Amino acid sequence: MYSYFMPTVNLMGAGAVSEVGKQAKILGGSKALVVTGKVLISVGIAERVVSFLKENGVDTVLYDDVNPNPTVENVEKGLSLYKKENCNIIVAVGGGSPIDCAKGIGLVASNGGSIKDFEGLDKSKNPMPPFIAVNTTAGTASEMTRFTIITDTDRQVKMAIVDWHVTPNVSINDPEWMVSMPVSLTAATGMDALTHAVEAYVSTIATPVTDSAALKAIELVSQYLRPAVANGENMEARDKMAYAEFLAGMAFNNASLGYVHAMAHQLGGFYDLPHGICNAVLLPHVARFNILACPERFVDIAIAMGENAESLSTMEAAEKASEAIQKLSKDIGIPPGLKELSVKEDDLPILTDNAMKDACGLTNPRKATKEEIIQIYKNAM
Repeated sequence: MYSYFMPTVNLMGAGAVSEVGKQAKILGGSKALVVTGKVLISVGIAERVVSFLKENGVDTVLYDDVNPNPTVENVEKGLSLYKKENCNIIVAVGGGSPIDCAKGIGLVASNGGSIKDFEGLDKSKNPMPPFIAVNTTAGTASEMTRFTIITDTDRQVKMAIVDWHVTPNVSINDPEWMVSMPVSLTAATGMDALTHAVEAYVSTIATPVTDSAALKAIELVSQYLRPAVANGENMEARDKMAYAEFLAGMAFNNASLGYVHAMAHQLGGFYDLPHGICNAVLLPHVARFNILACPERFVDIAIAMGENAESLSTMEAAEKASEAIQKLSKDIGIPPGLKELSVKEDDLPILTDNAMKDACGLTNPRKATKEEIIQIYKNAM
């Protein structure tokens, strides 16, 4: 037996955002807390969402005090505004940062306590208020998953909250709203999507359903991420990357993840680094470590990425997967190693201790010792 989690309604394609007001009304919303980022306000994206809501009779209040790695404090401030303004629906607009923060707000609004109380798996008792996630990046899939990542600045740790109650009611992916993403964000979020798909495919709880989504996502990212980085106005590339990140989300939302995310969360929490870039740097090194556990799966990944596995042994063909990942990262301008991100070797033991406690590592196909995790970090330096 296995479970499968997804939002009830998922809207995709050009023009999908125009439905946000209608969906909010269907959910019974009368006043929405719109959680977004300052950049999205400056480029007018948040304003357009607000206008769609108001056209359907839904009043709004904006909350944009969200860090790139959303914190406990961000959640608390947003929750205070939600209560003060008597909101009854949450609309998140942006990438993983505002969507994760909004999930944290909704979780505490319905369950009380602190967001820290919900670290781990299914700690809540009550569903969130009605929740719509409008995604503007092609990477995190937070708009359709049961995952929320919030930084506890006191411990310098990213908390992984995995709870089916934080699955949004409605997800919206409109590629027209992804055109304004800068090159660096397009690259980082695209590699985040690839990481989701790869880790889901080799997960110990992968299923035929998650496998199909993961492999198609890997194929799409391999084919369309370079064009999306080269020309942000390439609508075919934007559209295909939106599908790729959604499929990758379908996969990891149900098969979970692995050591790449467990390790990347610590880099983000400790150094406040971009999540997608941390994933991209670590992915080929974790892949090499994991090949021993499931080489045939890495052969599938290599083939999905366009590699020729003919006349190669299984292990040789499996190695092509990590090589292809590294080549893609290089082509789109991802830093080659953790040193470029100012990661220090002296910090690796504490990063490793925290990584080994991260829930994402539970489904990694090969179990590692502390020394082996440290070595993977070193290999990625």
